[in-house]
Amino acid sequence: MNEVDYKKIITIEAGKRSGKPCIRGMRITVYDIIRHLSSGLTYDELIENFPEITKEDILACFAFIADLENKYKVA
Repeated sequence: MNEVDYKKIITIEAGKRSGKPCIRGMRITVYDIIRHLSSGLTYDELIENFPEITKEDILACFAFIADLENKYKVA
């Protein structure tokens, strides 16, 4: 399985979108992408609505979230 290296795609900047993780320095957050997909948009529809993103960007969002979930621990 070829996993996307989200660290090359997902950026976090203190002054942009309140430090939320964004795609390639743009103002589109990981949350924005996941929210749209969870509401039923397909990859193609999402890319049509946000032509500046790619399928690799979308996959990077999933990889980022998977990594966060993997680090989550219950005390």
